[in-house]
Amino acid sequence: MKKGVVIPLITVLVCCLFMYFALPARNIEKQAWKQAERVLKNIKDPTFPDRVLNILDFGAVVDIEDYSSTAINQAILKCHEQGGGKVLVPAGVFYTGPIELKSNVCLHLEEGAVLKFSTNPEDYLPVVLSRWEGWDCYNLRPLIYAYKQENIAITGKGILDGQATIDNWWPWKGRREHGWEEGMISQEWNGDKEAGRNRLARMEAEEIPVEERIMSIEDRLRPPFFQPYQCRNVLVEGITINRSPFWLLHPLLCENVTIRGVTMESHGPNNDGCDPESCKNVLIEDCYFNTGDDCIALKSGRNKDGFRWNTPAENIIIRRCVMKDGHGGVVIGSEISGGCRNVWAEDCEMDSPNLDRVVRLKTNPLRGGTIENLFVRNIRVGECKESVMRVELKYERVTEGPNMPLIRHMVLSNIHSNKSKYGVWIDGYTDRINVHDVLIRNCSFSNAEKGNLIVGAENVVFEDCLLNGEKIE
Repeated sequence: MKKGVVIPLITVLVCCLFMYFALPARNIEKQAWKQAERVLKNIKDPTFPDRVLNILDFGAVVDIEDYSSTAINQAILKCHEQGGGKVLVPAGVFYTGPIELKSNVCLHLEEGAVLKFSTNPEDYLPVVLSRWEGWDCYNLRPLIYAYKQENIAITGKGILDGQATIDNWWPWKGRREHGWEEGMISQEWNGDKEAGRNRLARMEAEEIPVEERIMSIEDRLRPPFFQPYQCRNVLVEGITINRSPFWLLHPLLCENVTIRGVTMESHGPNNDGCDPESCKNVLIEDCYFNTGDDCIALKSGRNKDGFRWNTPAENIIIRRCVMKDGHGGVVIGSEISGGCRNVWAEDCEMDSPNLDRVVRLKTNPLRGGTIENLFVRNIRVGECKESVMRVELKYERVTEGPNMPLIRHMVLSNIHSNKSKYGVWIDGYTDRINVHDVLIRNCSFSNAEKGNLIVGAENVVFEDCLLNGEKIE
């Protein structure tokens, strides 16, 4: 079989397995994880020439609050024009505005190197093509951005510090706990004018062309930290990311992405750790998450924009990660209109009273989407606040709409939790079935206050599972 034929057949092969769902769980799992091995072989780190350019040689200044943006971007551009290589950020603190990565360039932060990013929104103009919570638009530049580039990386043992606090970016959310006060403009409120989030939602609903969806500072839509958009061969490895305005890592419409050994600590609003959106062939491994929102959230656009692109998040492998605080550990949604398929998560540790859920799928009848072929195994859970697995089909209390979601073909095995409110909570509809074929094997849910709650699902099978010490029949 030709190499290029393997990946498109994965969904067909896995679905065929579930046509025989009565087979022993081990057989289903074995075949599914063999497919993961095939996907993994297609995910490759980008490589770079030996050329090294030091940002000091381009005028970057250590420990002075005079932005080194020009020096850093000039070094990246020069490296790109010379055929690629490494742009070196040496030890020291450097203040910068937005950075734009170019093809064949690796931005490498030495141990002891810190890039502190401006909190002045004016520095993130002019706007660039982006996507904000699943809606396409032109918005403030991400702190680090790349558009239609190939072979790009951010590596090293240094720190990327967005410097976001309750005194700058975070009040834009419009929540008092994040610094917002009465009378402040936010994404939700702008006096007599239409608030930014509502304005963008209206433009999307009215199908206004994306090139006319120009968002301004006044719209208060915070930019993500790193957003590679329509890029191929992307690597983020070893670095630490702190204090982001919004989502931390947001690969968008990318292919062949590796996130490895990254520490993500940021407790602001919507501070998701890693959100691959409409991406194909993604590896997230050996990362540490301690975040203000979802640790990992797989996405594929919202409503009409998501259906227009019709590009799922697919072939995602997550392994050996540690999740602490967050709304969810491994999450699919909520902007999932383009669908999600072929996800494998294994050998992770999740433990925090501030971690709401371990595995979460969330969508609603406006966003729709088909989520299929999810395999999770060997997850150690100390405690979580709500549920070990939550399937949520009425997210944000939306119960009616034209795009009913479909969720099918999931296997969870060897997941052991010491404390939660629910073990498995499938929150579907009483008058229809939207969740099909869920296999839960060799799992134990201890100190699960409310047990399991399953509504609107069929063929949910528990094999060798315990709930509060008793076997689930």
